[in-house]
Amino acid sequence: MVLRETQFALFLRRKVREGAELNTVWAVLISYLIGSIPIGYLVVAKWHGLDIRKYGSGNIGFTNVFRIVGFGPGLIVLVGDIAKGVIAVLLSKQLGGELTAMLGGLAAIAGHNWSLFLGFSGGRGVATGAGVFFALAPKAISLSALIWIVTIALTRYVSLGSILGSIALPILIIVFYDSWLLFVFGLLAAAFVVYRHRPNIKRLLNGTEYKFGDKFQR
Repeated sequence: MVLRETQFALFLRRKVREGAELNTVWAVLISYLIGSIPIGYLVVAKWHGLDIRKYGSGNIGFTNVFRIVGFGPGLIVLVGDIAKGVIAVLLSKQLGGELTAMLGGLAAIAGHNWSLFLGFSGGRGVATGAGVFFALAPKAISLSALIWIVTIALTRYVSLGSILGSIALPILIIVFYDSWLLFVFGLLAAAFVVYRHRPNIKRLLNGTEYKFGDKFQR
């Protein structure tokens, strides 16, 4: 009798574990699809009939949208991209625990950077990444955002603000949170952002990087 109960308990544990693993897979897939929604591309195409990838820096993020079509559409894109990250993390957290939420967040950033709907091209992952960390580490991302704002105010380089804010994020996570898992995730997210800013880094070094407020001819 005891043996049968033990076998049944092991069976239940295995099924629970398999269910949790399946939930994590679903969380990652759904989060990637959420992140893949190219809000910048859709907003500009809908209201202005343009392919934002063919103008300015060619990026689908809010900075390039702001440069090409104005503040209003740029703000919509910024809020939308942040919301993608928040939604992905909250949904993933419902499907699993802390690790599932982080994996879902990482998938959302990857989806934004390599969108399924744009032939696996996309943005830099800054706003979506910010949304992810607003849901996971609000204190750290708030100070990281402050670094971003101050850098832009002093230099007018959005890319430099994004890079410095991202690099600061893992350090701020150590300061505010007792979680090595969250720290490692912060490092991965920061690496994503810096990697996607390689063209911007080259332009910064060459002195040819676009500044916030610069306008381009359509």
